[in-house]
Amino acid sequence: MSRLTVGSIAPELDTVDIFGEPVRLDARRGRRVMLSFYRFAACPFCNLRVHRLRQVQTELAARGLDMIAVFHSPREVILDNVARQEAPFPIVADPDMSLYTRYGIERSKAAMVRAALTRPHQALEAMARGFVPRDAEGRLDVVPADFLLDEASVVRVAYYGRDIGDHLPLSRVEAFVPEVAALAPA
Repeated sequence: MSRLTVGSIAPELDTVDIFGEPVRLDARRGRRVMLSFYRFAACPFCNLRVHRLRQVQTELAARGLDMIAVFHSPREVILDNVARQEAPFPIVADPDMSLYTRYGIERSKAAMVRAALTRPHQALEAMARGFVPRDAEGRLDVVPADFLLDEASVVRVAYYGRDIGDHLPLSRVEAFVPEVAALAPA
């Protein structure tokens, strides 16, 4: 399992989301994509991140960014947890972790300890929003990763988290897509 690097072509996705809709990178050619890998579907950190993405998704989609989320929990567990947020982007179940392997997603017990020491405020915020782990179906030691892909599915940012609550800052995601005014015809 090796990490993806900037400039490499993202491995193709040919799967379906939790509602049975096709999810393919090649169908998104011509648009930028943020592909995010999460821990298990009841993870408070992961649900908080999805909550934050929901808040900016409409604007980022209007600026040409598609989002795809991947969880390694089974579909039914995702439906009972993160899907309750009604995310406006596809969520893929990958319980056999084949996509995780293709994208070099790592596992680390040390990353769990780092998050416990450095992110108690984030955990409290997640739980205050109701993201309390009810069903920890999945590996606890998966470390999140985010990839920003250009219009030709070339990796422009490969962000492998340092701990289980670490994702690419939203400011970097926003900087990756052009402003709406820049897209308007002259």
